Amino acid sequence: MVEKKYSAENIQVLEGLEAVRKRPAMYIGDVGTRGLHHLIWEVVDNSIDEALAGYCSEIYVRILPGNKIHVKDNGRGIPTDLHPKEKKSALEVVMTLLHAGGKFDKETYKVSGGLHGVGVSCVNALSSRLEVEVHREGKIYQQAYQKGIPQEPVKVIGETQEQGTQITFTPDASIFGELKYQYDTIAARLRELSFLNAGLKITIEDQSESESEEHKDIFYHEEGLLAFIKYLRATRVSLLTQPIYLESTTGEVPIQIVLDYDSGFSEQVVSYVNNISTVEGGTHVSGFRRGLTRTFKTYAEKSGLLAKTKVEITGDDFREGLTAVISIKVAEPQFEGQTKTKLGNSEIMGLVETNLSKHLQLYLEENPKNAKQIISKVILAAQARYAARKARELIQRKSVLVGSGLPGKLADCSEKDAARSEIYLVEGDSAGGTAKQARNRKFQAILPLRGKILNVEKAQEYKVYGNDAIQTILTALGVSMGTEEDSKALNISKLRYHRIIIMTDADVDGSHIRTLILTLFFRYMREIVEAGYLYIALPPLYLLRKGRTERYAWDETQRQQFIKEMSTGNNPSVGIQRYKGLGEMNPQQLWTTTMDPQNRSVKQVHIENAMEAAHLFTILMGEEVLPRKE
Repeated sequence: MVEKKYSAENIQVLEGLEAVRKRPAMYIGDVGTRGLHHLIWEVVDNSIDEALAGYCSEIYVRILPGNKIHVKDNGRGIPTDLHPKEKKSALEVVMTLLHAGGKFDKETYKVSGGLHGVGVSCVNALSSRLEVEVHREGKIYQQAYQKGIPQEPVKVIGETQEQGTQITFTPDASIFGELKYQYDTIAARLRELSFLNAGLKITIEDQSESESEEHKDIFYHEEGLLAFIKYLRATRVSLLTQPIYLESTTGEVPIQIVLDYDSGFSEQVVSYVNNISTVEGGTHVSGFRRGLTRTFKTYAEKSGLLAKTKVEITGDDFREGLTAVISIKVAEPQFEGQTKTKLGNSEIMGLVETNLSKHLQLYLEENPKNAKQIISKVILAAQARYAARKARELIQRKSVLVGSGLPGKLADCSEKDAARSEIYLVEGDSAGGTAKQARNRKFQAILPLRGKILNVEKAQEYKVYGNDAIQTILTALGVSMGTEEDSKALNISKLRYHRIIIMTDADVDGSHIRTLILTLFFRYMREIVEAGYLYIALPPLYLLRKGRTERYAWDETQRQQFIKEMSTGNNPSVGIQRYKGLGEMNPQQLWTTTMDPQNRSVKQVHIENAMEAAHLFTILMGEEVLPRKE
C-alpha cells in the first residue's frame, strides 16, 4: 500500500458560503423534499421574529412558476446602512456571511427562532438565484445573488411609504434532488404559525404554472392556541366544558399551554419554542408531563378518587385521550442541531412544571366535576393497561408453547438474511394471489390481509394485542412486544425483513387501509419506522395504450397529460384501463410497476409521515372513508 502524503496542503479552508454548498445537510437537515421546504421556513422564520418583536402584522408567501418562492412581510426591513466592521451594506452582510444577524443582539430581538445567524444566508447559498428587496426609511433597496454571490452592490431603485422585506429565491437544482414544492405542506406550517401568533395574518398563494387553478389560503386567528386545539380536535368530543388554558410569564419566559381530554385512547402533544416545532420534544415537554402527572395524582389521592383502585397509576395513564399544545418563548434556547427539533435548556423543565402545577391545581379545585371525569378516565386507562399487559404475556406464553410457526397465508421467501429480504403487506386475497405470482421468491415475501385491520387509534390497548390480524403481522415479521409492565418496546432484533412494504389499491379504500396500517406501525411498532424499514408501494391507477405503446399513470393529472401527449397522428384515440384493484393487474404489470427493485415506485416512511397518518382524525376517529392526497 502506497502511503499518501498528508500535510498542510490537504487542509481546506472554505470561504464565505462555500461550507453550506459543500455540506448542505449540516444546515438544513437533508437535500430532499424536507430540506427543500426548510428553505421556506428559514425565510418565514425571520418574518415571524419581526412579528414576535411587535413590528410585523402580515406575511405573504407565493409559489411562483419555475419553483420560485416569494416571501414578503411588513416588518422593519433588513438594515441597509454601512456595517462598521465589514465596510459594506448590512443587507449584504446578512445575506452572504454565516453567523451574521440581529438575533445575537438581545436588545433587537428579545426572542427569536433563528439563533445561529445562518438561516437566510443558507437559503442564499443554496439558491441558483435570490433577489432581496427592502422597503425602509422611504426608499426601496435591492440586491441580487447567484449561489450566494452578489451580482451587484446594494442599490436604491425607488421610493416608498411602506416598510418590510421581500425575498424571492429559486432552489439550486444541482443541490436538491426534488424541486417540487407541496402546497399542502407549506399551508400546514403557515397555519400552525398563525395559531401560535394570535392576530398575525399569513397568506399563501400558489401561482405555479404546474397548477390548473390557483390555490390561496388566508390564516388569521385571534384566539391563538384555543383556536389551535379546536382545530386539532375537530372530530372529537371533549370531556371538559372548555379546554384548560394557561398563560403566564415567569422571569422572561412566556409560557402558553392549552390542553383538553376526550374519550379516545391516544395522546397528542405538540410543542413549540419561539414558533419552532420541536417534534422531538425537549425539556419543556418533560416539564409539562411531570407537572401534569404530579398535580393530577396529588389531587386524586387527596380527593379519595383512587381509594378503590387496585391498579397502580402511571404517567401514561394521565395522558390517555389528552391533546395539548405547548408554546414557550425563550431568549436563548439551546436546540439540538440547526434544524431545531429538541429543546435542551435544563432550567425550562422546572419553570414549565411549576407553572402548570400551580394553574392546574387551581383549575381542579374550581372544577370538581371536570376533575372527576378526568380521574375516572385515568383509572379506566390504568385498568386497560393492566389488561393489555396480561394479554401480551398470554401471547408470549402461547408463542413459546406453539413454536415459531408462521401464518398460513404468508408466502415466505427463501432468503434468510433480513437485510436482503422484503415483505409485502397486501390488501386482500385477490391482490395477494397476483403478488405471489409476480414476486421474486428468493427475497420477496407476501402476506395478504383481509379487509381493514383494527383501528388502533380508537381501540383500547388490550384489544390491539388480542387482534388476530395484528398478531398475524407481528408473527410474520418475527417481532415481539415487551412483557414487563413498564416496557412496551418492540424487540426488533429478530425482525425477518428489513423492507416492509405496504401495498394497497390506488383508490380511496386502499388509502384508508394504508392509513390504518401506518397508524399501527406508528403507535405500536415505531422502532421499525425509526429504523427506516417501512415503505409504501405506489401502484399505478391507469394503463394507457395506443398501438404498441403503453404508459402507466399514477394519478388523474398524469392521465390527462399522457392522453394529450399520445393523442397525435392519424389515430388520436387512446385506450384507458383503470385498475380498480391490484388483483386486476396481471403479474407482469405488477412486477414492472411496483415490485421490481430496479424500476418500482415505492417511498420510505419517515416518522413525520407516519405521525401525519396517525393524526388524520377525519378518517381514523370517524367511520367515513375520505380520500386523501399522497
